[in-house]
Amino acid sequence: MDVMDVLQENTLEESLRLAADEPAHRPDFFRILLDSTVYVLGTAGAEEGTVNLEAGSKIGILHWEKQDGTTAIPFFSSLEVLRKSIDAEQSYLELPAKSLFEMTLGSNLVLNPKSPYGKEFIPEEVQNLLSDGVGRKAIQRTVQKETKVLLGQPTSYPSEMIDSLTQLLAKHHNVKRAFLALMHDVSVDEKPHLVIGIEADGDIEFVMREAGNVAGDTAPDGEPVDLCRVFEGEAGLSNYFLSQTEPFYERKLGSKWRSFFGFGKA
Repeated sequence: MDVMDVLQENTLEESLRLAADEPAHRPDFFRILLDSTVYVLGTAGAEEGTVNLEAGSKIGILHWEKQDGTTAIPFFSSLEVLRKSIDAEQSYLELPAKSLFEMTLGSNLVLNPKSPYGKEFIPEEVQNLLSDGVGRKAIQRTVQKETKVLLGQPTSYPSEMIDSLTQLLAKHHNVKRAFLALMHDVSVDEKPHLVIGIEADGDIEFVMREAGNVAGDTAPDGEPVDLCRVFEGEAGLSNYFLSQTEPFYERKLGSKWRSFFGFGKA
């Protein structure tokens, strides 16, 4: 994109561009998208433009055919992007992105399909966005009995994943530290996999969901990654992280304290 294009971006378009280039920005993009107004080709009866949809309203939404022969619903971040994406005058509707997702559940959608930055949404991802605010739902598992596992550090350091996670966790002020390990539970897994331990204050459910999505997008070769919460004084993984490893992320409080007294910015 040239400088002029960047200057003309709205908030949704900026977040889409940042998310495309850096996975750590993707949770922010999903939040902004769900709060945004978008544009879709179609009509609500004889109306177009900004329409107040009531329960039971019937609308017609245009589908585009993709190169593989399947169809998807195109939607756009602004009227300007919409107009640049069509060759002739067409009717359009302006509506909340969340409403569009709800009324088209089960369909594939594509945001800004003819722009330098776009995003396709499959039905499962849309459902996850509506229910949890993230595109990928984590699978939770609870260890029911004492289990022996092998713990160590990876010989090949997952630099891309750790860099993205560091950027993400820095946005969450309740996260104190984060750790990395390689774990092998021989009773469950054929080979070792990465584990991220997060030590934080208060409720960290949303942090874990976001970190899981970023880890899933950046894990080497798409390998699975486990996340667990780290507690002081707890045995098992927590003890290993706290006593035998160095955190890859640690919250820096000093810069915040200085900013309160006018000596710097957080």
